[in-house]
Amino acid sequence: MSIRVVVAEDEAIIRLDLTETLQEEGYDVVGETGRGDQALELIRSLRPDLAILDVKMPGMDGLEVARHIADEKICGVLVLTAFSQREIVEQARDAGALAYLVKPYQKSDLIPAIEVAIGRFRELQTLSGHVDALGEQLEARKIIDRAKGRLIDEFGYKEQDAFAFIQRTAMKERSRMRDVAEKILSGEVVP
Repeated sequence: MSIRVVVAEDEAIIRLDLTETLQEEGYDVVGETGRGDQALELIRSLRPDLAILDVKMPGMDGLEVARHIADEKICGVLVLTAFSQREIVEQARDAGALAYLVKPYQKSDLIPAIEVAIGRFRELQTLSGHVDALGEQLEARKIIDRAKGRLIDEFGYKEQDAFAFIQRTAMKERSRMRDVAEKILSGEVVP
């Protein structure tokens, strides 16, 4: 499966050269534009694996586009720009760029930067999935603890027995302990 890329570069000659280089290397350029606002629309609608963004573009600058992409977790971002000042590099990093390449670039530098950006984005997605799962587990734990508290306070259960009741009920109903706990809290399940 080829990697899908959107190219946003306001200089048409550079954009054309970049697109050609990417296609020669087996990447699928699914969209290209010279404007930042159009780049964001393309990226939102096409959901590529990578966005290559110039910093200075009409409509919206590349760093603002990168911020939106990172906030929405759409794809990896590689910033390709003529600016190498430390301040701009830091702004790109803070905006969510996963790789940074200064023009004029060499093909030998472009491909590794693309692969690093895509790899880092995939790692971030995996970590985000883990964080979401942990958040769900924590929320379930809180609900189960509240249900245990109700069983202890209202029905005189010991903590261990309250947990065992929730666990047995979940097994009997073939449901999650969280679902049973929610039913205990709503009064739908009573011992």
